[in-house]
Amino acid sequence: MTTKTLTAVTSIIVTEAEADLRLDRWFKRRFPTLTHGRLEKLLRTGQIRVDGGRVKANLRLSAGQIIRVPPLAEPEPAAEAVPPQTQRQPRRADDDRLIEELRRRILHRDKDVLIIDKPAGLAVQGGTATEQHLDRLLDGLRFEAPERPRLVHRLDRDTSGVLVLARSAAAATWLAAAFRRKETRKIYWAATVGVPKLAEGRIDLALSKQGGGYGERVHPDEEGQRAVTYYRVVEHAGRQVAWLALMPITGRTHQLRAHCVAMGTPILGDGKYGGRGAFLTGVDLPRQLHLHARSIRLARPGGGVLQAAAPLPPHMITTWRFFGFDPAPAAEPLADAGP
Repeated sequence: MTTKTLTAVTSIIVTEAEADLRLDRWFKRRFPTLTHGRLEKLLRTGQIRVDGGRVKANLRLSAGQIIRVPPLAEPEPAAEAVPPQTQRQPRRADDDRLIEELRRRILHRDKDVLIIDKPAGLAVQGGTATEQHLDRLLDGLRFEAPERPRLVHRLDRDTSGVLVLARSAAAATWLAAAFRRKETRKIYWAATVGVPKLAEGRIDLALSKQGGGYGERVHPDEEGQRAVTYYRVVEHAGRQVAWLALMPITGRTHQLRAHCVAMGTPILGDGKYGGRGAFLTGVDLPRQLHLHARSIRLARPGGGVLQAAAPLPPHMITTWRFFGFDPAPAAEPLADAGP
């Protein structure tokens, strides 16, 4: 991976995908050659600031915040202050196939915004043992734009559906701020094992991250970050399975998965959070995660409102048909809910 020298003070916007990172971890990702000692000195002397103020290395970041970065040698991103997904990576044999599939999955495209239907199983960003991910394919979604698309939020690897990309730095700034101000309305569809006691409601349950053998997870914690979700039961098959519409007001890691478990109704196929209770016995159904980012409604950077919806993925269509659920309801469930 090539590096360049940052020769001038640069302002970098925190993306939705980087929300909740500690500031020192953010610098470790973006500027891996910057030592912790030097970072502390730059913070003490006020050369690094967040939203114009002096901060400490343990600050938890929020999407849309602006980080002032002084000249640094060999940073991870280039001087134009783009998110880390702009780094070029060696091509893989299946890149072209995946790019072509993603092009077929475009739900909306204008000069500012690109919305795709992310397939289940494709990670948004790389990590340990994750060599193939959307981040590395973004050049293939550039089309005629002068800039490479930028991630402004994320979905779990096994969650399918609506994902928004900014087609310029200006659009990324706008969209990141919109997500931070909670001006977007995202609705997810899920199949759960069991049916919630109430047909609709609001979950207000704080969550904290934890490690462990299952990788990064979150768990209920009164001292954690506030997490709010609205839900509605659209259909159900006895007490065995429910089709839920879910609308997260906050955007915590794995929020919907943890909130469904907290209701006693884990998302079908979510062994990470629901264990064996997330699978049905005696039926031959896909064992994949049944969570789909169905739709989004957000302000358009140039004015007006943008809406997009993604069809159910094949594994969820199979389950919907098995239980007799209608995958094309007359009205969008939960569209009238929320604050």
